[in-house]
Amino acid sequence: MDTRSSHLLKIRPTLRSAKVDSYTSDEEYFQNVTLRPVIKFQNFLLLEAFKNYIRKHKDKFYELNTEGRLKYIEKSIQKDIKFRNALKGMIIGQFTVEEYQVYIENSSALNKRMMNMVIERLKDQVQLLEREVLV
Repeated sequence: MDTRSSHLLKIRPTLRSAKVDSYTSDEEYFQNVTLRPVIKFQNFLLLEAFKNYIRKHKDKFYELNTEGRLKYIEKSIQKDIKFRNALKGMIIGQFTVEEYQVYIENSSALNKRMMNMVIERLKDQVQLLEREVLV
């Protein structure tokens, strides 16, 4: 394994709850072994990217109630292709070369899993997306 790959794997969080066994599909294995740790590692970057997205779209997010905000998160990632691709890049850029080679074999299904995980992570942290008040 090259130096880049070993360094990337060392800095990733270990997720004990991510279960894999002999019945685990290839997609689920990749999700639990690669996607979950990378998305967790990139959490604060993903949050900042979404805050920037909110600012670029004239802070309409802040005018919504909680249910509206959850829908906004989902729709923005599903409908805004440029934004979705930027988020994917933040995650894929943390793959090892070996993981990338697995990813490109089934990128369509893995992209769907990846974006669903990002959407759920942002929804679960919606309270962290509150407008920042300068003191």
